[in-house]
Amino acid sequence: MSTTEDQTVAAGHSLDIDPAGWQTGLEGLLGRVAGRFGRVEPRRRAKAFVYGLLADLPRKNCWTIAEHAGDPNPDGMQHLLGRAVWDHDGVRDDLRDYVTEALGDPEAVLVIDETGDLKKGSQSVGVQRQYTGTAGRIENAQVGVFLVYASDAGHAMIDRELYVPRGWIEDPDRCRAAGIPQEVGFATKPALAKAMLGRALDAGVPAAWVTGDEVYGADPDLRSELETRGVGSVLAVACDHRVRAGGDSYRADALLRRFRRGPGSACPPAAAPRATACTTGRLSAWTTELPMLAARLVSTGC
Repeated sequence: MSTTEDQTVAAGHSLDIDPAGWQTGLEGLLGRVAGRFGRVEPRRRAKAFVYGLLADLPRKNCWTIAEHAGDPNPDGMQHLLGRAVWDHDGVRDDLRDYVTEALGDPEAVLVIDETGDLKKGSQSVGVQRQYTGTAGRIENAQVGVFLVYASDAGHAMIDRELYVPRGWIEDPDRCRAAGIPQEVGFATKPALAKAMLGRALDAGVPAAWVTGDEVYGADPDLRSELETRGVGSVLAVACDHRVRAGGDSYRADALLRRFRRGPGSACPPAAAPRATACTTGRLSAWTTELPMLAARLVSTGC
């Protein structure tokens, strides 16, 4: 048997914070999103689901979270994620506002990255054999693109998009069977990142920088969007990426070698082999806080 108090103590211990304060904060956050659920049943189920995500379970899926909540089977949790009607985009927006109120900083960084969930079957939306950093190789997986807000006060996920491969979009029968709305078209991972960044910036999320790996640094539309918005970016690119400088075109790695190295340089010597922009002191000393954990509810609404 597991009680709310047990869950609070366990989660508070894992984060090295005051359990009573953690409980108060989580209850306040759940109350904040309560209006996004039209009925009390999914609202209560969502609360139990969040507690399950925060619990010290060896594996986290609908079965284990249902057992943690005291349910005899996973039907209720599966219904919450797959069929229940609730405003998951509204929950996302509420959590984004909550995070920026707690962690907001005009010099904050928006981090875009993807991650994959390994799958055994073929029915999960977007699943196919594709590269995922989770495994470090090509595996049968779902891939999601995520947006994280990071400042000196902490970091938390504030948005998500599920990557649906072109092969899925070109198979309307498969999309219909999986419940993908007809209006959903194919979007690359950088396009998904651009949409999330647009939502955040249009909502007034305070941030000075955007950072991401080569997947995003190689996309000219994304870079152009950030330039248009006047947002700084630290985006990795491939070494053979062509860069315009002084009227000429250079490989990124060749151009990087032209920069002065040593004390006072923009990039320290250790960074020279990588074709990436460098900043110092901005991307360190991030701490984990409650909002990051609670924001995992956002990803379940994909």
